[in-house]
Amino acid sequence: MAGYLDRIGAGKVLLDKAPLSYDWVPPSLIGRDEELDDMAGIFSQIQNHETSCQAVVMGPVGSGKTVLTRRFAEDIQRHLEGRRKTVITHVNCRNHPTGPQVLQQIALSLDERHPERGFSPGEIIQSIRRNLITHDSHLLLILDEADILVNRDQSDLIYKLLRIDEGKENQGTISMILVSQNLSLMKLFEPAIISRLGQSNIVEMQPYNAETLTGIASQRVEIACRTGSVADETLTKIGQFAAESGDARMAIELLEAAIRRTEKDGRGEVLPDDVRPSTLRKASLEPSSVDNLSQHQKLSLLGICRRLKKAEYVSSGDAHKLYLLVCEEYEVKPRSYTTFWKHLKTLETEGLIETRAANTNVGRGRTQHITMNNTAPATIESRIEREFLRG
Repeated sequence: MAGYLDRIGAGKVLLDKAPLSYDWVPPSLIGRDEELDDMAGIFSQIQNHETSCQAVVMGPVGSGKTVLTRRFAEDIQRHLEGRRKTVITHVNCRNHPTGPQVLQQIALSLDERHPERGFSPGEIIQSIRRNLITHDSHLLLILDEADILVNRDQSDLIYKLLRIDEGKENQGTISMILVSQNLSLMKLFEPAIISRLGQSNIVEMQPYNAETLTGIASQRVEIACRTGSVADETLTKIGQFAAESGDARMAIELLEAAIRRTEKDGRGEVLPDDVRPSTLRKASLEPSSVDNLSQHQKLSLLGICRRLKKAEYVSSGDAHKLYLLVCEEYEVKPRSYTTFWKHLKTLETEGLIETRAANTNVGRGRTQHITMNNTAPATIESRIEREFLRG
């Protein structure tokens, strides 16, 4: 009856989808030995119980900032086992953009029973410190997309966390890693914060080259796919295409789409031809083509880009919901649905998106499926976000 479902679970190529996720942390990093060495140098005294360390990791989208910090944190936690109990807390400041929200996430990571309301930020900070001292633990805090927190919180929370042990008997409570794609992050801080973070504690990530991107794709294939199911020529093609942006996420996106296409055809080997321009979503338009769009056109496009990094298409209804979320994130009053619809038509005229009528009998028949075949969603997303962060 439902024969189209037969390929679910068949696994002709893919055995484990987890390594194809952007959030997956590989057992080792390809092409980042120098950056890991830099991090080890910055944290060289972390085994001393009275010591805290700070680092700032910066680089463009897809350069491996998050995976580097997570890999480093897990490695150092194992390295210190038996010498210094280390707790890792990772907070994405895009999802928790205010000081109180970040503090709540830290507190919950240490004690899942921590009350959600009723305490001031200062009280929560002291509660975090008491918890760590009571359990003889050291917190390694990773604040991802820290520039968003700084823009909302004026770096007040970071300053307080850096001074958490000031004037206290016990020292070395918290070490901190700030992660940002905003290369001007340090300019957002006051001199007192820069002094505590340390100008020499900055690790700058460069875009990946073709060889490294091929290696990243190969590493994920080895863990995610059946042996021999992805041709070496396919991996090389993925690396070469993704090298135009230097974005590892693009390589992973290309790989996943090629695997999906192969399995849909009922084949067991991913060939170079399975990596197609329509999957690439790249390069016939320059990222600078978005620069002259209006504010709300950019916000509309930003929401679409975020969805199309992980999906083949987004419906116009979902695109509008994403637009509303983006407006809320940047504290901009959204325009009407009619105006939003006009923005979509402008984006289509500019060649940034493509639309086609959806095959649905639900609603009033105006639903469209939106795709981006002429440029890379991740690249456009990064460009728009950088502009809004600059203010």
